[in-house]
Amino acid sequence: MTEPGPRTVPSRVRADIAHNARVWNYWLGGRDNYSVDRVVGDRVTGLYPSIGEVARADRAFLGRVVRHLAGDAGVGQFLDIGTGLPTVDNTHEVAQHTAPDARVVYVDNDPIVLAHARSLLSSSPEGATEYIDADARDPERILRAAGHTLDLRRPVAVMMLGILNFVLDTGEARGIVTTLMDALPPGSHLVLTHPTLELGGEGNEAAMRFWNENATPPITARSRAEFASFLDGLDLLEPGIVSCSRWGAGASGRTPEVAQFGAVGRKP
Repeated sequence: MTEPGPRTVPSRVRADIAHNARVWNYWLGGRDNYSVDRVVGDRVTGLYPSIGEVARADRAFLGRVVRHLAGDAGVGQFLDIGTGLPTVDNTHEVAQHTAPDARVVYVDNDPIVLAHARSLLSSSPEGATEYIDADARDPERILRAAGHTLDLRRPVAVMMLGILNFVLDTGEARGIVTTLMDALPPGSHLVLTHPTLELGGEGNEAAMRFWNENATPPITARSRAEFASFLDGLDLLEPGIVSCSRWGAGASGRTPEVAQFGAVGRKP
């Protein structure tokens, strides 16, 4: 029996150090990971037992937000930055189920993510799905490349789920968001999640320290105020900044909190 692992191994991939996309895949129950990812993932879980709940809540948040934006809000274009490894209910699948002509551009600079996305994810006939090899720290390049698939004169939903936490300098992270949103028209949306040591996440501090010593890329938590600064100038959709497990939860709003902020802002 062969060891679970990514189905294709691009030449740039390092299998000797844990990587966020693969560890996240492991926490979500996927098989596209190596033994080093599982070892580190288990150690993080030992230090912070609710990390699997965070991963699942973040994924469920994505589905609720995309359904709302593609449906009620009528947003037909999505720019998903920091895609992660494909799993169930990816952004284009949720969007195109609601609006078959939705157009989605995924952005990542991890070679395994890009290889899997291109081989596993296909668009609806009416819509479009594209993949860009780019770093979140280069928003100008992202916008130039996305413009081949998306009409940047029309509203776009920018998805940045669990990605700004890998930009350690808060000023740089704000600059990335500002560059992206300044380039987009009114009616565009910014969708964010971000880990925090608030919301019962104090135990995550030791887990993040272990991660930064044993895996890549390094990560940081942020406070509610720091997270809110990414949404300056945008109109927050209800219920505002909350645990991502509770955003759009409706009657199930009593769902336990996870230490991951979630919010959606609309450009006025």
